[in-house]
Amino acid sequence: MTKTITKAPFRADQVGSLLRPENLHKARKDFKEGIITAEQLREVETQEIKRIVDKQIEVGLEAVTDGEFRRRFWHTDFLEHLNGIEGYVPEVGYIFNGNEETERYNIRNTGKISFNPDHPHVKDFIEFNEIVGGRAVAKQTIPSPNQLFNIGIRDENIYPDIEEYANDIIQAYRDAIKAFYDAGVRYLQLDDVYIAGLSSPDIPFNDGAYSREYLIDLALRVVNGALEGKPDDLFITTHLCRGNYRSNWAFSGSYDLIAPTLLAKENVDGFFLEYDDERSGDFKALEFVPKGGAKVVLGALTSKKGELEDRDAIVARIKEASQYIPLEQLCLSTQCGFASTHHGNLLTEEEQWAKLKYIVGIAKEVWG
Repeated sequence: MTKTITKAPFRADQVGSLLRPENLHKARKDFKEGIITAEQLREVETQEIKRIVDKQIEVGLEAVTDGEFRRRFWHTDFLEHLNGIEGYVPEVGYIFNGNEETERYNIRNTGKISFNPDHPHVKDFIEFNEIVGGRAVAKQTIPSPNQLFNIGIRDENIYPDIEEYANDIIQAYRDAIKAFYDAGVRYLQLDDVYIAGLSSPDIPFNDGAYSREYLIDLALRVVNGALEGKPDDLFITTHLCRGNYRSNWAFSGSYDLIAPTLLAKENVDGFFLEYDDERSGDFKALEFVPKGGAKVVLGALTSKKGELEDRDAIVARIKEASQYIPLEQLCLSTQCGFASTHHGNLLTEEEQWAKLKYIVGIAKEVWG
């Protein structure tokens, strides 16, 4: 049974990933060391997913996720199961603020790209949806197709023409979206660090072969191309992220450079935007979102710290944003998930649930 959706994204929503409990960390370690089987690991994952689904419903969320409990990383676990992509261990991880290096793991292009009809995340969703059992909306998160445009992924011997590369990615994602829809997904989120990076003046967004303007236009064409022909009852959102690893961040920059193109023209039902600190700039970019168009989920609370923000300050932030986009087009969440990778952010599970419950309460106060 799939719950009918009439208003996703929701007034109180969430990005998706949740802190992994200690017994799941232990099970993953035991599996890696050959102490338990893959089936035993999956059993632990399933039990923990059941627990967190109940907890999400308890705190009042209308859309629930599996916490990404069957993944190690928010993006590579999905992308490495596409045909023509493989995971590998690079010499250096991503470099975050303060020169913190992430765990070394990435993906690369090894052949022509297409969707694998046996992609494990489709099966994972079917099982997850059965756990939810119609008690809430089962939300699926996957990396945006634009994540495949990060530096060092495309093999130019396989794809000398970036437009051919883009076309194959578009088709792979069309097929992925259809597979998830057929599996029962009605609320799908595309997580996109790449697009947020295009709006950052202080990171090397490409190798100099293409202008920023061309890449912004290409990013729009890739997402909109992937969404062509999507069913009317499938709600799709984009989450823009500036990095989320053990409570650290990767880069800064407002949405100003991408707003006239991506916020104005991306054919999604909503944007999850980071607005939890000064790195995000002001709300002026929101004026580019068409009136009556996509909703904007303000990530005005942080998932990086456990302390609850001042309620009046959050309400004031929502009011400030409504100067640029109608209040009825706004929603509320944290700026990112609580555990984009298996490491998780530096807060407790109790603080995580308190923050999600807090968001639900503020949303009821603001929107009723």
